[in-house]
Amino acid sequence: MEEAAVIVERLERIDRLRHEGAPAAELLAELRELLGEAEAWAQVEGGDAGERAVSRLRAALARDFAAA
Repeated sequence: MEEAAVIVERLERIDRLRHEGAPAAELLAELRELLGEAEAWAQVEGGDAGERAVSRLRAALARDFAAA
């Protein structure tokens, strides 16, 4: 559960930064950190659901990076 709490905190930080108008580079750095944390969570939780969530996050990050 500790991994899930870390992810929630990161998501809240990203949301706050987005609302504050943080630069794209700062948001992207936070998203990269989120990806690493999500991978750690998926390893602890195991199963296909965690892996699918990480894959979706990775794809969204790739799309956002390409658009920036």
